Amino acid sequence: MFGLALAAPPGPMNAVIAEESVLRGWTAGFRTGLGAMTADATFFVLSLLGVVTFVERFPTVRAVMVGVGGLLMLYFAYGTAREIGESLTPTEEAAADGGETGAGFRKAFVLAIANPYQILFWLTIGVALLESGQFDVLAQTPYVGGDLAGLLVVEKGSPALIVGFFGGILVWVTGFPAALVTAERRVEAFTPVVTALSALVLAGFGLLFLADAAGAFV
Repeated sequence: MFGLALAAPPGPMNAVIAEESVLRGWTAGFRTGLGAMTADATFFVLSLLGVVTFVERFPTVRAVMVGVGGLLMLYFAYGTAREIGESLTPTEEAAADGGETGAGFRKAFVLAIANPYQILFWLTIGVALLESGQFDVLAQTPYVGGDLAGLLVVEKGSPALIVGFFGGILVWVTGFPAALVTAERRVEAFTPVVTALSALVLAGFGLLFLADAAGAFV
């Protein structure tokens, strides 16, 4: 449930997954989700080793990473906007891409790795999942966590909790692209709409990241 709660809310990762799913099919969308999940796994390992604490100790480094993440999101938003008029079916598009079948995986991985907020998550909540005690799962849900506090409290300190966390993310990156592809097949205008929304989400988060980075140097 915790993995699903973190993976499901709208954001840059789901925007990229949505774009790849409606343009290139379920496989491309699933690979994109795996890219984001791989970044989370990388942060988890680095957090346990103490490597990413460097970012927390040096605010300037964090601000630079936020700025780089914002620029990457704007760049991918521009690329997404250029594909709004795409009319190929997912199968035909996937064939046309040829050797670019891993493009979505790389895009999501790079976006996630350049996102210092994910690093800070693993420095705090993520690593704490292996410590003994209790954990309020739904209280950490983006946007609505305060309203859900106390509804689902679990015991920490078990590797099974981490396995379940990544299992929840895997369920999302499997089911979300499947739902999009199914909807795209039934509604002809679905692809350009999802692509346009994906571009807007990426551009919006890109601008927010740049504003955050600029504020750190003012």
